[in-house]
Formats: sequence, C-alpha cells, structure tokens
Amino acid sequence: MTQGSGEIIRTADGMPLGLSLQRTLLRSRLRALMLVIPLLAFLTVTFVLPILDMLYRSVDNRIVASVLPQTTVAIQAWDSKSTELPDEPVFEALVLDIQAAHEQKTLGRVGRRLNYEKPGMSSLFRKTGRHAKRITEAPFKEQLLSVDKRWHDTSVWRLIHRESGALTGSYFLASSDLRLDDQGEIALQPEPRRIYVSLFYRTLWMSLLITVLCLILGYPISYLLASLPARTSNLLMILVLLPFWTSLLVRTTSWIALLQTQGVLNDLLVFIGLIPDDARLQMIYNKIGTIVAMTHILLPFMILPLYSVMKTIPASYMQAARSLGASPFTAFVRVYMPNTVPGIGAGCILVFILAIGYYITPALVGGRTGTFISNFIAVHISETLNWGLAAALGVILLALVLVLYLVYDKIVGVNNMKLG
Repeated sequence: MTQGSGEIIRTADGMPLGLSLQRTLLRSRLRALMLVIPLLAFLTVTFVLPILDMLYRSVDNRIVASVLPQTTVAIQAWDSKSTELPDEPVFEALVLDIQAAHEQKTLGRVGRRLNYEKPGMSSLFRKTGRHAKRITEAPFKEQLLSVDKRWHDTSVWRLIHRESGALTGSYFLASSDLRLDDQGEIALQPEPRRIYVSLFYRTLWMSLLITVLCLILGYPISYLLASLPARTSNLLMILVLLPFWTSLLVRTTSWIALLQTQGVLNDLLVFIGLIPDDARLQMIYNKIGTIVAMTHILLPFMILPLYSVMKTIPASYMQAARSLGASPFTAFVRVYMPNTVPGIGAGCILVFILAIGYYITPALVGGRTGTFISNFIAVHISETLNWGLAAALGVILLALVLVLYLVYDKIVGVNNMKLG
C-alpha cells in the first residue's frame, strides 16, 4: 500500500484500507457464526422452544372456545354478575355446540378443562352430550334445564363465561392454592386442595438442606484429595466417581434395602442394642429417605468443583501463614478457606439446582412426605393430563430458581464462582 500527502491509504489491490479491514472483520464474524449455528439450533430446539411452549401452555385456554365456539360468542352478552340464567340464544348455541362436539368426540376435552375449575363439569357435559341429540327444536332452554339440574346453577354459566377467552390465569392461581369464586373474586382453595404452596416450600428447604449436607461431607473429602499425592488422590477420585458408573435406579433402590424397617441399617441397630426390635426406625418413604438418598447421589457434584479449586491453591499459602505465627486452625480458616469460596459457590449452586428439580429419587423413596413439586408436575403431565397446571407449576419453579440465582449473585457473586 502507498500513502501520499492527503491520499487515502489503499491495499495492494487498490481497495481503501478501512473498507478492507471491515470486510475482513465481517468475514471472520460470519465464519464464527457458521461454527456456532449448529449449537444455537440445538439449544433452540431442545431448550428455548420447550420453555416457550411451557410458558404458553400455562396461560393457553383455547379448548373452551374451540369446542364451544357459538356459546363463547353468545354468552358475552350475558351479565356474569346476574343471578338470572342466560337467555334462550345462549342455550341454543350451547345445545348446537354440544351436539357437534359429541359427534366429533371432542366434548370430553371441554368437560375435562372446566372440571379443573369446578368438579363435576366433566360428568355434566358427558350426560348432556348423550341427551342433547334429542333436542332438535325450541325451546332449547327448557329442554336443556330438564337434562340436568346443574344447568340451573348460575356458577356453571359464570365459569363458561370466564373461561371463554383464549388466555387464562386460572392455572397460576391453582398453582398458588388460589381460585376464582362464583363472583370472580380471588379466594383460597378449599383446605384439602391447598397443597402446592407447601410443596414448593418443602422442595426449597429440602434442596437447601441437601446442599448443606453435601457441602459438609464434600469439603473434607475434597481437601483430602487435594492434599494427598497425585497417585493416592487419583485412586480415591475413582471411588468418588464410582457412583456415576452405577445406574441411578440401582443406587436409589439400594437405599430402600438399607433404610427400610427390616433393612440392613435397622438390623444392625437392633443387633448392637441401640433400638429394640419392636421400635425399628422408619427411614424410608419419608423425608429422611429422600434426604439421605439424594445427598449420596449429588455428593460428587459438590466434591468435583471443590477439588478442582483446592488443587490450584499453592501449599506455600499455609506455610507462609504458619511461619507468621498462625495456628493450623487459624491458617486454615483465615487463609485457605477464603480461597475455596469460588469452589463452594460452584458446588452449592450446582447441587441446589439439580436437587430442586429432581424426580426419580423422591418418587421412589419419598413416599407421601418426601416428594418434590417435580413429582406433581409429572403426575399432571402423565396421569391427570392437566398440562396447563403442570406448565404453570414449572414456570413458578423456574421463576424461583432464577430469583434464588439473582440473590446468590448479589450475596456471593457469579464472577466469584469457578470450577478450577
């Protein structure tokens, strides 16, 4: 390239230098983008889209409008606060919609959807579907009211009116043990149905306890591994990693054999005389079983980050502290432990996030009192088929994790987290 007085700097092929640099930078960015596109596509399909679908399902309410299209339009003219039943056009629209849905075998969908909000709606629509084909002419209102007395209840019509929109907040209310009453006001669920708030609370405190136990057990093990010679520490590391080579189902069921009332641990306690044979400890199918089994399963996830950080701490730090007059305990607490905070942070957040969403182990050993919210999400997906409520519970769980992550970032700082 040449440069004269006031002339533009150009490359050998005559292109301005600035433009050439811009094109080179653009080509390098495009090459980098092409390299990460497969990863972005994979994350989008397997992570982003499922989360977006879950967010949408938690408010999706198209079933009522799609199965009862004429009814949802006609009922908008009815005052939902009125104590009077809707007029004849609404009854006619409902009869026609039920007849069409019964022929298309979609009536069960709307009955199941409304049954989530008001028990008995599913049977009401099934019964009405069987009798609606006989209603061929006016008066539709009188004939429909004679099919089932529940059609006299204005709360049924208020429910149809309220759930006729494309979106709903009912799933999130149910996830918070709340509901909309007959007047459309937010109220508490009946006592037997208030389960989700306590489940979220149980999931959080048990996950936190499991994280603390993993830290208490994993810290000395990691310190030992980092302090021993490489040959010995590598051998012990194999023992730490050994659970990863064993099926999760096998590890969980092994704890059932150990902790049950007629299991190995109770037999040992009876044999040495600590407990009588008729007072064996109940350590399985409850919170104890879940905590013990999950602590065992998640312990390596605490040890590995701690060990990788401890291995990078020079031994000269402790030696310098001792040479300055510090006792071994003071040197450990004042010098060594602060340097392991990044590993503690990485291990704790890894174990906690894994624990809060765990499913298999609580399902097998948790019984009635040791299950997590994830177990109820699975129930709604595979058994009750209430995907909207399952999605709302998942969204709330995701929000709780994000809030706790932000709190962790404020207190500890994500930048202080390391894996070595």
